[in-house]
Amino acid sequence: MRDLHFPIWLEALHKPGPTTFALLFAIGAFTRAILVTVIPLQALAQFGDAQKVSVFFFGVGTVALAGSMAIPYLVHMLRPRWVFTLGSACLLVSTVLLASGTLTGLITGMALYVFGIACAEVALTLYVMDHVPRREFTRFEPLRMFYMAGAWTLGPWLGVYLQQHVTHWMPYAISFAGAVVMFVYFLFLRLAESPTRARRSARPPNPTRFLPRFFSQPRLALAWILAFGRSGWWLMFFVYAPIYAVNAGFDEIVSGAIVSVGTAAQFLVPAWGWVARRYGVRRLLIGGYTAAGIATIGVSLLAGIPWAAAFILICAAFSASTIDGVGNVPFMRAVRPFERPEMTSVFLTYRDSSRLAPPGVFSLLLQVFELPVVFVVGGVGMLVLAFYSRYIPRRL
Repeated sequence: MRDLHFPIWLEALHKPGPTTFALLFAIGAFTRAILVTVIPLQALAQFGDAQKVSVFFFGVGTVALAGSMAIPYLVHMLRPRWVFTLGSACLLVSTVLLASGTLTGLITGMALYVFGIACAEVALTLYVMDHVPRREFTRFEPLRMFYMAGAWTLGPWLGVYLQQHVTHWMPYAISFAGAVVMFVYFLFLRLAESPTRARRSARPPNPTRFLPRFFSQPRLALAWILAFGRSGWWLMFFVYAPIYAVNAGFDEIVSGAIVSVGTAAQFLVPAWGWVARRYGVRRLLIGGYTAAGIATIGVSLLAGIPWAAAFILICAAFSASTIDGVGNVPFMRAVRPFERPEMTSVFLTYRDSSRLAPPGVFSLLLQVFELPVVFVVGGVGMLVLAFYSRYIPRRL
């Protein structure tokens, strides 16, 4: 019986499609999730307070954004396969540097880390749009998030636990191993190049030239703004939730548990995908952004009651999870096939921009106000995005 089912199971993992891409994204997510709480706490230990940590993440975001703008050139010259390979190599080197525990290792490691993530995700997103039919995007995104849910649920707590109870370099070793597994599985799939993209022009693309083209298309611009806000909220959650927990007197392991419980909401993403197909992406995003915004503002109001604030913060994460299931669908449905490499590279700058703008704003605010101001600004931002979600086409 086992001999009968094993080849079928193996074929399912080998054939490029929603399941294989969701699994690739999940492996990549685990390499990041195991460090997602460790790195902010490492930065807090190095710099001493939340304001300086914000400046650090602002600097990292600046470098990452500059690097991401070079990715269209790399895709043109090297093809997505080699861009993914480059991203994997950067992730491997970055984990070694971060594990050193030095300030230099933290700074250079984070720069390589975020650039490696950008390379890998641009390449994977291009392959997704080549191999997954457009009509399947509203099914693929929830599946992808569901597969990633386990990593984001276990990783934030596990990373801190291993660092506290085993050895400080263990989370980085696991992240290193995850990057290796992701790369090996990518090679195993032997993904084919798009025929359209294979016919490259003689001139390499100028990344800055794509920005006016991208933002002149209202649907693409709206997709970028919504994705930027969603990613910025999660950055706020991953960076400032553990910092708030430690400052409020919680143990570091508890701070990791708060992040893990909050991200466990990703297991509900398939249900939100069903809601999107039943009632529309537009309604789901309006409701998700609104609920997350109200709950996030509530964290600042209850900041003096740590357990209550932690509970509301988890509720805000559950609300934000409703957005993630279909968060990239507005872009995938709007981008033209012949512009996918260039427009995808520009669209995915929302991640690097969200690592740049929010920490920059928070670093200024934290010079004047206490840490709860971060949650006020984050909540108001989500309510603004709820307003902009009204412009999503009703048929989506």
